[in-house]
Formats: sequence, structure tokens, C-alpha cells
Amino acid sequence: MYKLTRIPDKIYYVGVNDRQKALFENLWPLPYGVSYNSYLIADDKTALVDTVDICYSDLFFKRISEILNGRPLDYLIVNHMEPDHAGSIRLLRELYPQVQIVGNAKTFGMLEGYHGVISGLHEAKEGDVLDLGHHKLTFYTAPMVHWPEVMFTYDTTEKVLFSADAFGTFGTLDGAVLDSDMDTSLYWSEMERYYSNIVGKYGSPVQRALQKLSGVEIKTICSTHGPVWREQIDRAVSVYDRFSRYEGEHGVVIAYGSMYGNTEQMAEAIASELGANGIRNIVMHNVSRSHASYVLRDIFKYKGVIIGSPTYSNSLFPEISSLLSKIEIREVKNRLFGCFGSFTWSGAAVRNLNAFCEKMKWEPVGMPVEEKQALKEEKYQACLALGKAMADRLNGIG
Repeated sequence: MYKLTRIPDKIYYVGVNDRQKALFENLWPLPYGVSYNSYLIADDKTALVDTVDICYSDLFFKRISEILNGRPLDYLIVNHMEPDHAGSIRLLRELYPQVQIVGNAKTFGMLEGYHGVISGLHEAKEGDVLDLGHHKLTFYTAPMVHWPEVMFTYDTTEKVLFSADAFGTFGTLDGAVLDSDMDTSLYWSEMERYYSNIVGKYGSPVQRALQKLSGVEIKTICSTHGPVWREQIDRAVSVYDRFSRYEGEHGVVIAYGSMYGNTEQMAEAIASELGANGIRNIVMHNVSRSHASYVLRDIFKYKGVIIGSPTYSNSLFPEISSLLSKIEIREVKNRLFGCFGSFTWSGAAVRNLNAFCEKMKWEPVGMPVEEKQALKEEKYQACLALGKAMADRLNGIG
């Protein structure tokens, strides 16, 4: 049997944990798994908020059936059509053919495209209210957080925000659902990684959504991934607010590629001088070992970015080139940038890194350093100078 978790009275958690999937979206590592959250409101009328990945539909349907106990399911509210949340819709419709599917016009286009569903639809426009009896649900559109059809559902009775993917995080729910019942320390870095990789490009839409909700009293946030936020709402919102503003913290990310260790020696020299000049938050990523999702998280988190690459086939080291593409796609703004590189017979890496900085409209800091073959004293000192220049800029010196 299923142990029921009430969010407040009459709102039940019916989500599932995925401990099997290795890569989210076949891209991003899931060392702690991921949850797919769904919520059932059992009022005079019943409403399910989102579904789960189709792989877990059997377990999901058993949980719903246990709570309904023979009652009909009146509404399915679709806040987000991504398959990890909407994958079970067609099967749910077969089990509950009378259910009305609540969404917006963009939702309905995706319902037809993914599931062939074109009937039994209830359109929810901005500010519309759905009366379930005790619970009154209001709908807010949140386009491009992070798909165009996204909307939030707000229960005005219990002050619960069903926020789709917003305020979500990687990581399964290991025994508890509410943040008040668990140690949440694991989830904060995973929330930052989730935001950076999944939502990252859409800072402006996130800011518009936050502004829309600024006058709404929220006592509970029910996201589609990770804990239900009650005690730590302010902290969860602050992560999304800070990251969507691209407000980097005081610190530096050094991301580098190195084939034979020469470029890595340059990275070590730069890091040592950053530390010697008072920079406490220094994160180093060898891109051949660090998955890009962690590098992106840290680039969203910290203000200073220093990237190093050897020249590879008259271009950048392939993993550095891939990383730059991912940063560019996410349109990360307002970073301080330094670069360095090495080559054996013809240098191209630093030229390409400088072009990247210009394209991103980041602020260049210090003099770029490029060494031919092994690191020698002159370029070692130049690496120290680059580290000091970045530290001084972050510390407001000069």
C-alpha cells in the first residue's frame, strides 16, 4: 500500500522517484536520481496536477486510484507538457475517459502532437479560476519557463503554488516530501545545476514570472522536481532570482583542457595567484573529467570565468569548444573573463577565446596568456599577472 503524504488537507503527493535513469534529457548526469512530482486535490471535484514519466505510470495510477477510492477524476491540470511530466496523459485518459484536461492554447497544440488528444479540453486563460469546492485554483501563464506552454496553478485557499519546473531540482525524495521533514543540504547545488542546464537560457522569462508572483501570498511551492518547499521558500526563490539575473557571486571558475599537462600548469599558476590575492571561491574544472553540467552550474554561480585551451587542429580543444557552445546557448551575461592557452607549432586557442568573450559581451580582464610548448618563466609570471588582475577586479582594486 501507499503511504499518503498530504501537502495541506485534501492535497496529496502522488509523485514517483526515478533511480534508474543515468542522464536527464539524455544529457545531464543524475548521481542522486530525480523525482517526478504530481499532486492530487481531492475536493468536491477532484483535480490531478501534472502526471509523471510513462515508465512509472503503473505505480502512479495505483496511487491515484487508492486516494480516489472509486471517485471520478474530474480534472487533469497540465502545467507543463515536457514528457517527464506529461508522458502518462494518454494512458490516464484511457483510465478516466471523462476527465477534463485543463491547459492553455499552446498546451492543446502539444497535447494533439504528443498524444492525439483533441477533445475534453478546458482552456485556462490568465487569471481564470477553477472552483473545486473548498479549493479555488487560479492560473498564471509563465511562457518560456522553460517551454512556451508553461503555466502556474495557484490554490488561493491554501496559498499553494503548483509551479511546473520552476524551483525544481535534481535528486530523488528519499523518505520525505516536505522540506520541513528532511535535510535539504543535498538539493541546493542540484537546484543550481538544474537551473543552469535546464532553465538557464530563459532568465528574462523567469524574471517576468517572479514579478507576476511578487504580490501573491505563497505558503507552499509544489514543483515538479525535488522537495515541496514550505520552510525554505525564500531560499528556493532566491536561487532562481539570482541565477536569472546572472548575478555571479564573488569567485572564479577556471575551466581548462589539457592534453599533456602544459595548459594545466598554467591553470594551476593562475589559481595560486587568485588565492594569494584573497579569492576564496575558486573552482577548477578539467573539462576532460568534469561533466559540462557542473561547469555550467559554477559559471552561473560565480562572477569570474577564466578559460584555458591548447590549440587543437588549428582550433580549440574539442571539450572547450563544446563548453563554449553550451555557455553561448544559455546567453550567460555579465561575467568577467580571462583566458590562456598553449600550442606546439601554431597558436589559435587564445584568438578563439578572445572572440568568444567579445561575442558574449563579457568584460575582458588582464592580458591573455599563450605559451609555445612547455611553460617557461616569462609566461608563468604572465599567468600570475592574469590571476592577480582577476582578483583585483573582483575585489574592486584599481
